[in-house]
Amino acid sequence: MSKIRFKAIEESQKRKRITIEEKGRRSKLFAQNVFNEERMLQYLTKDALDSVQSAIFSGSKIDRKIADQVAEAMKGWAISMGATHYTHWFQPLTGSTAEKHDAFFDLLPDGRALEKFGGGQLVQQEPDASSFPSGGIRNTFEARGYTAWDPTSPAFIYETTLCIPTIFVSYTGEALDNKAPLLRALHAVDEAATAVAKYFDKNVSKVNATLGWEQEYFLIDKALANSRPDISLTGRTLVGQSAAKGQQLDDHYFGVIPGRVLSFMSDLEKECTKLGIPVKTRHNEVAPNQFELAPVFEEANLAVDHNLLLMDVMDKIADKHSFKVLFHEKPFAGINGSGKHNNWSLATDTGVNLLSPGSTPMKNLQFLTFFINTIKAVDTYEELMRSSIASAGNDHRLGANEAPPAILSIFIGTQLSRVLDELEGVSKGKLSPEEKTELKLNVVGKIPEILMDNTDRNRTSPFAFTGNKFEIRGVGSKANCAKPMTILNTIVAKQLIAFKKEVDALVDKKGLKKDEAVFNVLREYIKTSKRIRFDGDGYSDDWEKEARKRKLSNNKTTPEALQVLTSKESLDLFKSMKVMSEIEVKARQEVELEAYILHIQIEGRVLNELVYGHIIPAAIEYQNTLIKNVLGLKEIYGAAHKKLSEGQSNIIELMAEHMVALKKQTDGMTDARKKANKLSDSHKKAFSYSENVKPYFDEIRYHSDKLEQLVDDEVWPLTKYRELLFIK
Repeated sequence: MSKIRFKAIEESQKRKRITIEEKGRRSKLFAQNVFNEERMLQYLTKDALDSVQSAIFSGSKIDRKIADQVAEAMKGWAISMGATHYTHWFQPLTGSTAEKHDAFFDLLPDGRALEKFGGGQLVQQEPDASSFPSGGIRNTFEARGYTAWDPTSPAFIYETTLCIPTIFVSYTGEALDNKAPLLRALHAVDEAATAVAKYFDKNVSKVNATLGWEQEYFLIDKALANSRPDISLTGRTLVGQSAAKGQQLDDHYFGVIPGRVLSFMSDLEKECTKLGIPVKTRHNEVAPNQFELAPVFEEANLAVDHNLLLMDVMDKIADKHSFKVLFHEKPFAGINGSGKHNNWSLATDTGVNLLSPGSTPMKNLQFLTFFINTIKAVDTYEELMRSSIASAGNDHRLGANEAPPAILSIFIGTQLSRVLDELEGVSKGKLSPEEKTELKLNVVGKIPEILMDNTDRNRTSPFAFTGNKFEIRGVGSKANCAKPMTILNTIVAKQLIAFKKEVDALVDKKGLKKDEAVFNVLREYIKTSKRIRFDGDGYSDDWEKEARKRKLSNNKTTPEALQVLTSKESLDLFKSMKVMSEIEVKARQEVELEAYILHIQIEGRVLNELVYGHIIPAAIEYQNTLIKNVLGLKEIYGAAHKKLSEGQSNIIELMAEHMVALKKQTDGMTDARKKANKLSDSHKKAFSYSENVKPYFDEIRYHSDKLEQLVDDEVWPLTKYRELLFIK
């Protein structure tokens, strides 16, 4: 081997090693495209940096002069990264994100060009609000709306645009988005939790709600997905016979990730890493073509932004790999749908997870305080929590033996249940020395041994404690996490305020010591919130009967679930916690009802198109082929043809029966939809769609799927499940 060739091989191997090292070290790429603290240290003056950090930590306002400095720094960094435009990136009540791009480019009076971006453009903009859902907050002709910078969520560059996370409000100040109420709820829980945390550690000055979401999704070949009008227009298959092989062999779950999918995942993770989204876990889910991605836990507001950004990025990366991502909660009948588990906890600025059992009695008492108060909060507002995960898509999952039931309950496991039962049994009032010792050493002292994995998991529980956090398991795959996070943090804040008031009263008026007062209040909460705790099978009929006895709600549909939003109790809650005004709550209810109506309406119209434009014509075409075959046999064999064509004749008759039924059910659905559309009241219209229109869908699917089994595969016009669901 020549020296030249040897050197070339050596250089090639060296380049490969460098490439492998670069690919393997994602930490080097992390937040490369984010204007985070590291970038701020490089680009901001000390005054500007202090002002931004103060706004992030304590919510203080940023002076306009400082905003000019920040904007100039952001512009310089963004342009150095190749950005040409900027946008206020916000979350209207559509459930997704919105953006309007403006170039840094501007002209001076003398005609010279320059790059311009000032504090005014950073802090506030005025996008047209007329075409976004408002729930009646403003009229269509009132177009003015404002986006305002959220400094707690760092700006980032996506492709060639500097994206600035913002809230979105109306001209009169009401929130037109999901972020503003979330920020208010996070502020409320911060104040309430900090006040209670100071019982145990005076050094605590801030408490952050944390969120770790788990995103489930389906990947479908883009060309095949585009061949299905129902997938293209509704995100799910409205008809389709299940493939002979689905998920029954349990071979897909945690199986080897297909190479084409792995390539998509690798590119996705690289892009996410650059954007500061700390994705960590990837795996095959239960259903064919279903996968899951999960990140490291983050502060809740940032986590919500990252999940929304992730879904945008997934769509774009999937397109490059000739995939289509399906986020619909139930894209395929007969196999599992997709959810988005929300893992929630509370963390102090001193580095303590308030829902993690500690190693000393007082830390145990701290854990029990936040643990029991969360249970009490969910018990009080269980129906409101259910409303936060309601949607047309999620109605297909909740209670369908693949996701938690629509009945809200809390699973804590046998060991923690035993701890609470023992604590409940202690006598009321002042504790004797023996009781204090027993509590600290026996009851509370058991928790450190439990630590993270205190019990087996319960996949049927909607709200489960999993070692050092609570997991909301019923959130839909397509949902904005802000909705359940807003309600959960609001109700926990409300409960912690009530708890502190009760404890302080026992200390001030009854002369109890602080730990005794805490124990006494917690003991009463254990008793009064017992109905919400359930460790059994949430899918069973017995639980539904038991839940009814416990007076727990069981709102199986979105229209039922949304009614609670405007109850006096809910309106008082949001008003007292300064999370939403009555107008904002009612507007959201109106928007959610309208979204439900429109989703079912669109599905009904697509079904009509499929039946009359695709399914019946294909069935008639094949039926005609069979008829010609029967007539040909008659012509050749005469009377003897009956025996020879018996199979064809049976299929012809069977197809005719299904086509008659299919037309009847489709026409019935159309009539029901027309009647529903005449209703002006959104509540009545939503219930009409739920009770009178939607039931036709299953009947239409049944007869269509029967025809799919009878019609020649070459004639059937829709791509089948077996073709959609198995990526090579």
